[in-house]
Amino acid sequence: QVQLVESGGGLVQAGGSLRLSCAASGGTFSIRTMGWFRQAPGKEREVVAAISRNGGSTYYADSVKGRFTISRDNAKNTVYLQMTSLKPEDTAVYSCAARLSGSLISVSVVPAEYDYWGQGAQVTVSS
Repeated sequence: QVQLVESGGGLVQAGGSLRLSCAASGGTFSIRTMGWFRQAPGKEREVVAAISRNGGSTYYADSVKGRFTISRDNAKNTVYLQMTSLKPEDTAVYSCAARLSGSLISVSVVPAEYDYWGQGAQVTVSS
């Protein structure tokens, strides 16, 4: 069983920055892709970013390219999402997810392919 715990959410003004962290425990040696997803009220869950096991492959949604950076520290079993130049439309609950299948260099943007999810962290960007 893998447990994921997010931290770092909060309220920030437009143009500001936040860093989300997701700490994994239990069976972490099995984790391949790590991803960040978000869901705003009344909207479907969408992928924000994903990173491969070896950190060499990443994916970013077009809406966050150039503003968000995903990274991971396998020694600490933690994945990060650095968010800069935040916009009100970035307001959502952000969840990290872990996928156990796939290669060391693969990434996935499909929520159904992820095996474990964190509880979510609220990010609110005021205008």
